[in-house]
Amino acid sequence: MRDVKKIIEEYENFSKENGFKLNPNKKLVNFLIKALLANEKKYGKRYCPCRVITDDPKENDRRICPCEYMREEVKSKGRCHCGLFIKRQL
Repeated sequence: MRDVKKIIEEYENFSKENGFKLNPNKKLVNFLIKALLANEKKYGKRYCPCRVITDDPKENDRRICPCEYMREEVKSKGRCHCGLFIKRQL
């Protein structure tokens, strides 16, 4: 299983490169990263913990974190569904 700190660093870099940021709530972020790792162990892919996994592998690919829905949710609601990524304040 990959190191939680390393994944957090990867997602922080991803966030900066894409115009948003990782949630500053470290407890929530750690919880979500552990949930992602549990999904990776169970399903073989790092599915978002806030998404329902179906029997359709193609549909499930849209739920790999950072998921397909995340950008629009951050833009429209200020955060993704689970709260891992949030809008960068100007």
